[in-house]
Amino acid sequence: MNPLMHKGTAYDLFGPEDADPIVLIHGVGLSRQMWVESLPAFAADHRVVNYDIYGHGESAPLPAKADLSTFSEQIVDLLDTVGIERAAIVGFSIGGMINRRFVLDHPERVSSLVILNAPHDRGEEGQLAVEARAATVRDQGAMATMEAALQRWFTPGYIDHHPEHADAVRRWRLEADSESYAQAYWALAHGVRELIAPSPAILCPTLVMTGEHDSGSTPAMAHAIAAEIAGSETIIVDRLQHLGMMEAPSLFFDPVLDFLERHPARPA
Repeated sequence: MNPLMHKGTAYDLFGPEDADPIVLIHGVGLSRQMWVESLPAFAADHRVVNYDIYGHGESAPLPAKADLSTFSEQIVDLLDTVGIERAAIVGFSIGGMINRRFVLDHPERVSSLVILNAPHDRGEEGQLAVEARAATVRDQGAMATMEAALQRWFTPGYIDHHPEHADAVRRWRLEADSESYAQAYWALAHGVRELIAPSPAILCPTLVMTGEHDSGSTPAMAHAIAAEIAGSETIIVDRLQHLGMMEAPSLFFDPVLDFLERHPARPA
């Protein structure tokens, strides 16, 4: 299906027009297609906005130098375009950083947050390691870190039996604009610094999830994010790594849908 387009942003709309809205944000080097197996569940009772961040999938390259606010403003423009005043913002990896930046910048536009497999304070050694990977991407290109990433993202042996998922991840990274990808990766690496102990405080209902063995978005990070957002909930999914959502989608969308049902955008 051809996407809708607005100012270089490719997006799709699913679900009933009058239902509570959800915005889905994918990760760096991926695309809106990462949500495909979860879309039927999300769209059954929600109006779903699924889009490509700048420079990824079918969206245009970044219009300016990337930081989290650049991606936050992309959401504002998209919500205005589709006529949605307030939505639940569901973000994976950098998407779980972008949605925190978005609620800090535009709290009135957010009914709730779902933060999936997103990094937080890495400590100095971990931060330097991620910034070194960002430098490798800048110097050697988007595919330089691909095969090592697949080993971190899927559980051991999974891609031997499901090579189509690894092939999709490789394809999505190849589709990304090289300069936009390098800048987005730097935003992923560096942007956590502005999200630690957020000020003003995040006040909306929030669910934080990650995989038990996600080495880049660890359970400790998930608990740390939740500890900085009063009343938030945390779920650690057994066994899975960074792209656990692709391995076992229902283990993620079932608790997310339960959370959204308890925190509707338009309470009755």
